[in-house]
Amino acid sequence: MKKHKQTDFVFLIIILLLLAFANVHPQKRSRDLNIKVGILEPGKYNAITDVNGVLVGHRTVNQNEDVRTGVTVILPHSGNIFQDKVKAAVYVANGFGKLIGSTQIEELGVIETPIALTNTLNVFNVANALIDFTLKQKGNENLGSINPVVGETNDGYLNNIQKRSVTSEHVFEALAKADSGVVLEGSVGAGTGTTCFGFKGGIGTSSRVLPKSKGSYTVGVLVQTNFGGILEINGAPVGRELGKYYMKNDVSPDGSCMIVVATDAPLSNRNLRRLAKRAILGLAKTGGFCSNGSGDYVIAFSTHPACRVSYRSSKTTLQIEELRNSEMSLLFLAVVEATQEAIYNSLFMATDVTGFKKHQIQKIPVDEVVKISKKYKVIN
Repeated sequence: MKKHKQTDFVFLIIILLLLAFANVHPQKRSRDLNIKVGILEPGKYNAITDVNGVLVGHRTVNQNEDVRTGVTVILPHSGNIFQDKVKAAVYVANGFGKLIGSTQIEELGVIETPIALTNTLNVFNVANALIDFTLKQKGNENLGSINPVVGETNDGYLNNIQKRSVTSEHVFEALAKADSGVVLEGSVGAGTGTTCFGFKGGIGTSSRVLPKSKGSYTVGVLVQTNFGGILEINGAPVGRELGKYYMKNDVSPDGSCMIVVATDAPLSNRNLRRLAKRAILGLAKTGGFCSNGSGDYVIAFSTHPACRVSYRSSKTTLQIEELRNSEMSLLFLAVVEATQEAIYNSLFMATDVTGFKKHQIQKIPVDEVVKISKKYKVIN
């Protein structure tokens, strides 16, 4: 009899576990919900890592009840970036923020360290870590100048930002974990404590691949979303339908959005900046409008071999290969679509987060979003 009771108890536990898992709704990206952006096809991973050589790493920092932050790093390639720089450009849509290293990128047109994203008060700690990381690389022992690139958004609602909890060790861990392939999204790394359109924001990514007739070039985008506005999903007025938008329910338009754009197309610094400008159109299509208190920055770089700039080269000239202006239009479309979808992914992949002063931000109600999207024929 006792044996039967034990068997019944085990069976009951199994049933309860199955029911629990049945009620779990795993996070789904926009395409998994049949919400497809644009006309161009994404790459294999639908991520910035579809651009050959690009690596992404995160370090999430959740401590006690008040620290909800982290760092995300993007590497243009796995080698010594200082010694083998990549062409780059920056576009500032609204400059209420801190983008360390931007002026040298604008002046010289190259990136010479990994790109890091974090929270507002941690940009300086993270920049110091990037300098330490670069100095420790072979061949860099005698450097007297390094231009670290660090962007930020303010996660101070969910994170006790004055603690400045992201340390050099966290940055080194993110760099060590940086990899190609699938990129974690949502409430991870630099997106751990961010808010978007009144819902939980975070890290999102997407990519587009041009047709063979146009060079098969790839454009990849990674975003750190922490801004407001009036959310639209492929034109469907989702924010308005949910009753959660700017000028209603205390949804602020302020915040920031960091956008990192990578491509394998051979682009000049001038055309990289033109590409960066178009990323903001993708943000606008989601319902953001770059408010007065929003820091909206785009960093764009190319991984094409012709866009590498060797630090130690003895040559006095550079051999230039670049795409014609007339070939840029499809790349512009690609970056708009990838940015828009990356922002959606940052929302759909986020989770509920409770943090500083017991503040809580909930994830977007996906089932309701799907119903609204169907109502407005965004999805079937």
